[in-house]
Amino acid sequence: MKIALMDSGIGLLPAAAAVRRLRPDADLVLSWDPDGMPWGPRTPEDITERALAVAGAAAAHGPDVLIVACNTASVHSLPELRARFEPDLPIIGTVPAIKPAAAGGGPVAIWATPATTGSTYQRGLIEQFADGVAVTEVPCPGLADAVHHADEAAVDAAIAAAAARTPDEVTTVVLGCTNYELVAERIRAAVQKPGLPPLILHGSAGAVAAQALRRIGAEPAPEAVADTTLTVLLSGREAELPETALAYAEGRLLQAALPAR
Repeated sequence: MKIALMDSGIGLLPAAAAVRRLRPDADLVLSWDPDGMPWGPRTPEDITERALAVAGAAAAHGPDVLIVACNTASVHSLPELRARFEPDLPIIGTVPAIKPAAAGGGPVAIWATPATTGSTYQRGLIEQFADGVAVTEVPCPGLADAVHHADEAAVDAAIAAAAARTPDEVTTVVLGCTNYELVAERIRAAVQKPGLPPLILHGSAGAVAAQALRRIGAEPAPEAVADTTLTVLLSGREAELPETALAYAEGRLLQAALPAR
């Protein structure tokens, strides 16, 4: 099988690594947009235009399913992506994990890009799944870009700024941008308050990977033999996995799983 993932940047790595763990035998296509990222500050129209282009580049490689491993694109562009590519190519969106986070009772903070924070889509999820739960939306300008470039100082600064906007009593943080899952433990360390129970973090990588397999009728087979290909598309151009991706454990996992040439 061939599974494609798209994002503005390397935020697709957590979901790609989750797919690799569930199906080591799946060929992967990773399509992202260094020419246009970050998408967070763009208008919804610009985001949709970029998302359609990145998805089109992935679709040209004939995947069985496409994971939109980007909260911002899922918030603003899923209807257009589905109209363009389905039913021939199933599209799996990434939804902030508000439902499972709210089930714990909160208080909950949702860390997300400025484009996702306050969006009608995210507010609708809060109203639907977090009624009666204290929820704080925390915009994180610059964090996704810093993670993408593996800029340690910028990551620390953006996390510190977002942590300062997060109420002290928060027990649960929703990682509402897939890039943030790459620095989850650094977020935990910044938000965790001494003497309080361990902070609960909710990402989406595992859920979307499992949903992609269900959509194409495939079962998890973590014991499968890993003899697969990895295609990397940077704004449509075929390339190697960039060095910045190898700064993260998820990127190193994907690289290590490639067969010897």
